[in-house]
Amino acid sequence: MTYYLYHIPGKKIGVTCNLNNRVTLTQGYGPDEYEVLDQSEDIDYISEKEIELQKSYGYKIDRKKYNELVKLNKKMKINVTEQTTTFPYPVNKLKGHLMDNIGMEWKTEHGALHLTLKTIPWIMKNVKTSMYNNNRSYVYNKAFARLYDNNDLFSNKITHKEQPIYWSNAFDFIRDWAETRGLYEKGNTHTQYVKLQEEAGELAKALLQNDHDEVNDAIGDMVVVLTNLAHLHGTEIEQCITDAYRVISKRTGKMINGTFVKDE
Repeated sequence: MTYYLYHIPGKKIGVTCNLNNRVTLTQGYGPDEYEVLDQSEDIDYISEKEIELQKSYGYKIDRKKYNELVKLNKKMKINVTEQTTTFPYPVNKLKGHLMDNIGMEWKTEHGALHLTLKTIPWIMKNVKTSMYNNNRSYVYNKAFARLYDNNDLFSNKITHKEQPIYWSNAFDFIRDWAETRGLYEKGNTHTQYVKLQEEAGELAKALLQNDHDEVNDAIGDMVVVLTNLAHLHGTEIEQCITDAYRVISKRTGKMINGTFVKDE
């Protein structure tokens, strides 16, 4: 895993293993608003470097080093038996805790199991409430281990073949993220529309510069905003997409100057 030491000028220096999630989606800073000062696969090196640069730039010094925080965050106290792995959370609060512990690994009689972006959707689909305690939930180890057969569960790249296992849960992850940050409680459709226009401007800029990575980021950001806008409007983006596809699937027309023009 690669750790990035990032700098938001005038604000902070931090470390993350996912710049888009941590800096852009969580903190709201676009790629042109921060810089990567260093990167390494050595978490201890990058943790020491973060403190060193925070001092040198005059920023607030973290009370705990990044590697110490990671160790604390990954101590979700699960109970592993021969048949099951039990999590100390009810089903309706489990997903957020699983996301916070991405990278966690534990041993079972059927092999090592992990929390990744591609295993968490499976867990949420198959998790059950404990019959002994409603505040605990569990999955069957053997069934979980079978997920590893012929599947790459560690790559962050989603291929067409892998898409169904991830795509069906992507919007849920976005809504959970927005809910925990108060966006639905304090936001509204008007502010989300303004945000959508900002992201559209970023997309236009990236297209003009033929910047493949920035185009990807801008499209992803627009999907996030549209997901939240739909929710705030009282619907869900999945329904919007379904309704739109039902219309376009029956539409006929032809390409004119690079644009599909529907028949009248």
